[in-house]
Amino acid sequence: MKIFISGTAGFIGYHLARRFLNEGHEVTGFDGVTDYYDITLKRARLAELAAAPGFTAVEGRLEDAALLADSLRQAEAEVVVHLAAQAGVRYSIEQPQSYISSNLVGTANVLEAVRAHKPVHFLAASTSSVYGGNTKMPFSELDAADAPISLYAATKKSNEAMAHSYAHLFDIPTTMLRFFTVYGPWGRPDMALFKFVAAILAGRPIDIYGQGEMRRDFTYVDDLIEAVMRLVPLAPVRGQPVPGDTLSPVAPYRVVNLAGGHPEELMDFVRAIEAAVGQKADCRMLPVQAGDPLMTAADTTLLQQLIGSVPRTPIDRGVANFVAWYRRYHRL
Repeated sequence: MKIFISGTAGFIGYHLARRFLNEGHEVTGFDGVTDYYDITLKRARLAELAAAPGFTAVEGRLEDAALLADSLRQAEAEVVVHLAAQAGVRYSIEQPQSYISSNLVGTANVLEAVRAHKPVHFLAASTSSVYGGNTKMPFSELDAADAPISLYAATKKSNEAMAHSYAHLFDIPTTMLRFFTVYGPWGRPDMALFKFVAAILAGRPIDIYGQGEMRRDFTYVDDLIEAVMRLVPLAPVRGQPVPGDTLSPVAPYRVVNLAGGHPEELMDFVRAIEAAVGQKADCRMLPVQAGDPLMTAADTTLLQQLIGSVPRTPIDRGVANFVAWYRRYHRL
């Protein structure tokens, strides 16, 4: 197949593009290589992808509607996966305008390009953060998600609404993917795992928010990619739901949680890091930060209905894989 992926210099986009390339598909990657974090890491990911036959890189911002539309037209993609976004809950408090520009304006441009191109399946990244102030656990796609507690979450919930309207108006088969705390090799430096490993190896303390009582439905990146790959051929069809489906009654559109469905204590995550690194962490306990929920937990019933068993890498193995990559990447 021919695949178009936005965000191929990013963490998840890199892994998804590599998987498609490894299976012999052609991939056009679109990425702005912004400086939200060290672009050296982004360039390294792109260099890995460029070494594979079948990869075409386009460097551009989502806000450049003309370049985006032209790139998608030239790619002749059967499947479009929109992953590019301004990420990060905490950064959205400091730099809200970048979220409006990238996540709202940029996604609107993607939808317009998809409207003109009409792929067989359009998939786009959302986030567990849309569940916001919900207290019912685990989070189900059938639950209301109308109380975001960060601007990042608000932009992603807006993306879901925007995509639904395009799916309805222009009959675009659309799947929105709600990711839950994805981690693994080639991860982002602003994510907890990357920061914790860097700090422990440097002998610095690590900041543990929520006094160590937070829980997260950690999702190993290879498990996430496997789930996405299985969803690609399952484009939603209006009027043909599966049990427990979120399929819209007026559009070929569904929302799916992507997670292991097994929340872990943050301190268990820290202990897995200590074991993989071979050093104890100096933990500095702090209150919960604004915009952060105390717990995330995914109901994966719909995902299982669609793809069968949900892949799940044990957290100690996933963390060990990240630490091994981190040492190689930094030549430690």
